[in-house]
Amino acid sequence: MYIYVAVFTSYDLIYALEMAYEDQFLGGLIAIGAAANFIPFFVYLKKNEIYRARGVLIFCIVLAFLILILKSKEIISLL
Repeated sequence: MYIYVAVFTSYDLIYALEMAYEDQFLGGLIAIGAAANFIPFFVYLKKNEIYRARGVLIFCIVLAFLILILKSKEIISLL
Protein backbone atom coordinates (compact mmCIF):
# COMPACT_ATOMS: atom_id res chain seq x y z
CA MET A 1 0.00 0.00 0.00
CA TYR A 2 2.88 2.36 0.77
CA ILE A 3 4.36 1.84 -2.68
CA TYR A 4 0.99 2.61 -4.30
CA VAL A 5 0.65 5.83 -2.29
CA ALA A 6 4.26 6.85 -2.91
CA VAL A 7 4.16 6.21 -6.66
CA PHE A 8 0.67 7.34 -7.65
CA THR A 9 0.07 10.27 -5.29
CA SER A 10 2.02 13.32 -4.19
CA TYR A 11 0.92 13.02 -0.56
CA ASP A 12 2.65 11.44 2.41
CA LEU A 13 1.31 8.14 3.74
CA ILE A 14 -0.59 9.43 6.77
CA TYR A 15 -2.36 12.19 4.83
CA ALA A 16 -3.23 9.79 2.00
CA LEU A 17 -4.73 7.29 4.47
CA GLU A 18 -6.79 10.03 6.13
CA MET A 19 -8.08 11.20 2.75
CA ALA A 20 -8.87 7.64 1.69
CA TYR A 21 -10.82 7.07 4.91
CA GLU A 22 -12.80 10.30 4.49
CA ASP A 23 -13.56 9.50 0.84
CA GLN A 24 -14.52 5.93 1.77
CA PHE A 25 -11.74 4.53 -0.42
CA LEU A 26 -9.60 2.97 2.31
CA GLY A 27 -11.09 -0.51 1.76
CA GLY A 28 -10.17 -0.35 -1.91
CA LEU A 29 -6.67 0.85 -1.08
CA ILE A 30 -6.17 -2.06 1.33
CA ALA A 31 -7.50 -4.47 -1.31
CA ILE A 32 -4.92 -3.21 -3.80
CA GLY A 33 -2.20 -3.89 -1.24
CA ALA A 34 -3.60 -7.33 -0.47
CA ALA A 35 -3.70 -8.24 -4.16
CA ALA A 36 0.06 -7.69 -4.30
CA ASN A 37 0.45 -10.52 -1.76
CA PHE A 38 -0.51 -13.13 -4.35
CA ILE A 39 2.96 -13.00 -5.89
CA PRO A 40 4.85 -13.94 -2.69
CA PHE A 41 2.19 -16.52 -1.86
CA PHE A 42 2.73 -18.44 -5.08
CA VAL A 43 6.52 -18.01 -4.89
CA TYR A 44 6.51 -19.54 -1.41
CA LEU A 45 4.35 -22.41 -2.62
CA LYS A 46 6.67 -23.02 -5.57
CA LYS A 47 9.70 -23.09 -3.24
CA ASN A 48 7.81 -25.45 -0.90
CA GLU A 49 7.90 -22.95 1.98
CA ILE A 50 4.48 -23.87 3.26
CA TYR A 51 4.62 -21.96 6.56
CA ARG A 52 5.54 -18.68 4.89
CA ALA A 53 2.76 -19.16 2.33
CA ARG A 54 0.38 -19.83 5.20
CA GLY A 55 1.47 -16.57 6.86
CA VAL A 56 0.75 -14.61 3.69
CA LEU A 57 -2.66 -16.27 3.41
CA ILE A 58 -3.55 -15.54 7.03
CA PHE A 59 -2.51 -11.91 6.53
CA CYS A 60 -4.81 -11.68 3.48
CA ILE A 61 -7.69 -13.10 5.52
CA VAL A 62 -7.08 -10.52 8.26
CA LEU A 63 -7.09 -7.78 5.62
CA ALA A 64 -10.36 -9.15 4.22
CA PHE A 65 -11.97 -8.85 7.66
CA LEU A 66 -10.62 -5.30 7.99
CA ILE A 67 -12.14 -4.38 4.63
CA LEU A 68 -15.43 -5.98 5.70
CA ILE A 69 -15.47 -3.88 8.87
CA LEU A 70 -14.68 -0.70 6.94
CA LYS A 71 -17.38 -1.42 4.35
CA SER A 72 -19.97 -2.21 7.03
CA LYS A 73 -19.26 1.17 8.68
CA GLU A 74 -19.76 2.85 5.28
CA ILE A 75 -23.10 1.09 4.79
CA ILE A 76 -24.28 1.98 8.29
CA SER A 77 -23.32 5.63 7.78
CA LEU A 78 -25.41 5.72 4.58
CA LEU A 79 -28.50 4.58 6.45
